[in-house]
Amino acid sequence: METKLLTEHYHLPQYRSLDGYKKQGGYKVLEKALKMEPKAIIEEVKASGLRGRGGAGFPTGTKWSFLPNNGEPRYLLCNADEGEPGTFKDRLMMEKAPHQLIEGMIISGWAIGSHKSYIYVRGEYNESIRILREAIKEAYAAGILGESVLGSKFKHDMDVYAGAGAYICGEETGMISSLEGLKGQPKLKPPFPAIQGYLKKPTIVNNVETLAAVVPIVDQGGAAYRKYGTEKSPGTKLFSVSGNVMRPGNYEVPLGTPLKDIIFDLCGGLKPGRTLKAVIPGGSSAPVLTQEEAMRATMDYECLAQMGSMLGSGLTQEIRSPAPLATQYGADRHCYKYQFPE
Repeated sequence: METKLLTEHYHLPQYRSLDGYKKQGGYKVLEKALKMEPKAIIEEVKASGLRGRGGAGFPTGTKWSFLPNNGEPRYLLCNADEGEPGTFKDRLMMEKAPHQLIEGMIISGWAIGSHKSYIYVRGEYNESIRILREAIKEAYAAGILGESVLGSKFKHDMDVYAGAGAYICGEETGMISSLEGLKGQPKLKPPFPAIQGYLKKPTIVNNVETLAAVVPIVDQGGAAYRKYGTEKSPGTKLFSVSGNVMRPGNYEVPLGTPLKDIIFDLCGGLKPGRTLKAVIPGGSSAPVLTQEEAMRATMDYECLAQMGSMLGSGLTQEIRSPAPLATQYGADRHCYKYQFPE
């Protein structure tokens, strides 16, 4: 059932190194992208229907198109703060395939005309930070980053910035404030980051998974990417599954996959003696699904919105309680965020 567009080679320990990544075709897509017009890349991303994988689900190509043509420097920020409790997909991607993220970011930088990017990483992710910095060092040494990307006229520099454990910095403007050296708190919108973001310059903020997905989209084309998922939620998605299941972990499946298939097939069902009571489908910000709702839910933006919840960051967490939370606390299921059963 898994569809490994991004995670196909994650089982190879050498995939995190530059040589190991190149052996699996790494940076070939960047070579292709640098021969394309930036607008053509944006159109392919639009055609793919890729939506932000950080939680909001906003169309990525459309977001890129909001940048003004005012001649100002543009910044690309990768939101790798991943402070949502129980979510660990971005950490997996950074530690197993750092060059995949770097390649996606350079392609995205070329597409939007950005010569500088930052990866803002959750401060507790010490290993992720170390691996990313080593990969970036390798990329500079190989001429993949710097004054002339792969011998082209395109210049792109990249840095890693370690956060300080503030959950609020997962919000894009809070992250921008932190990156600017200010208190990590959200800014008023408008203006939106695409108009006035980092250092008050046009800025695009995308999630780790979103930027990594740019690689197969440019490689295979937007139409090929749309073969996976649903009409309004195309492509694949990584889901971090935790709780009392037999095989917790990260699973990459097409959007629209039934939640029950993820829990009972991929994850091997519940542990002996456990009964499914409720599921958090998209992170602690997402209203809980009852057992009955979980059994008919499909993991896509539209279905979960219709059920009064949301896909969010791609967290699926099984909850135990004496009774379904929606029954305990009434119709307003948002209240579970503030009070749990003892």
